[in-house]
Amino acid sequence: MKQLSDFVKQRRKEVNLTQKEFAERTGVALTVVRKIEQGKTNLSVDKVNLVLEMFGHQLAPVNCKELEK
Repeated sequence: MKQLSDFVKQRRKEVNLTQKEFAERTGVALTVVRKIEQGKTNLSVDKVNLVLEMFGHQLAPVNCKELEK
């Protein structure tokens, strides 16, 4: 699976939006979009989910034991 940064950048470009336009549409600050696309790790899950909602996705906790099955 692609990293979050690659996914967001690719999908944003597919819908032909600049980072600024994308930030305005998702309701987050431009710096949030930039941090996501740069792969920064100090992000708010709530802000990331606002961005991902535009593509019908969201981050959620996963039980590690479930991944091992």
